[in-house]
Amino acid sequence: MRAADGKPFAKRSLGQNFLQDENIARKIVAALELQEGDTVVEIGPGRGALTRWLDESPAQRVLALEKDKDLAQQLGMVHPRVEIVVADALRYSWEELAGVESLKYIGNLPYNIASPLMWEIVSRSPRYSRAVFMVQHEVGLRLTACPGNKSYGALSAWIQSFANVRYLFRVPPQVFRPKPKVDSAVLCFEPLAKEIRPTHPALLAKLLHICFQKRRKQLRNILRDWWGERVGTSAGEFIKLAEARPEELTPKEFQRLALLIWGDE
Repeated sequence: MRAADGKPFAKRSLGQNFLQDENIARKIVAALELQEGDTVVEIGPGRGALTRWLDESPAQRVLALEKDKDLAQQLGMVHPRVEIVVADALRYSWEELAGVESLKYIGNLPYNIASPLMWEIVSRSPRYSRAVFMVQHEVGLRLTACPGNKSYGALSAWIQSFANVRYLFRVPPQVFRPKPKVDSAVLCFEPLAKEIRPTHPALLAKLLHICFQKRRKQLRNILRDWWGERVGTSAGEFIKLAEARPEELTPKEFQRLALLIWGDE
């Protein structure tokens, strides 16, 4: 089934909401600051609202990951220069892009996969220099929240351990078809230097999952199986945090605490 313009209808099962406003699309692509020699990977191009401006940009290579075969086929016909890959972004091997120079990401991410997708990209993707993603407004607030803020959580601490995140601008529901029930937010990600990123991401992920399942409890109670033996007797800074709650710790404090507890495993 196709719409009156001949394009495939949005599929609710894939969380598709197609951006219709050309000015906003152009503004999102401009935020990526594409240069000659860049390779840009677009995630979920849909009907090509962003793809059009990527195709006209100075980027040397444009790669688009699209799960919907109907949309991928149409996009390839309209933009023959763009490399279309029919793939589920959640299952994509980001490590395969290790040899790509000047790598950048962009995408209007489906609300239902945005959080796990960004979790994977910032920690697994090598060598990217910038990413611009549009996500649900509430998720945007979480990603940019500081410790102590009610929006700060596991996703905040994880993403901020790997990248600087800036909230660029808000996008209203009226510019999408079908129209979502909430506002969207456009964010810019710039990766942190390798030497200050987590050295043991798996340990950090483990700690964040444990802590934020009980975010209203004090750290000493959440981590009671390790606190007295591994933490309380060996690290002065964490003795001071014994009564703190997870939302009060900085990403760096989570990283150091994870290493202190499990670093010799």
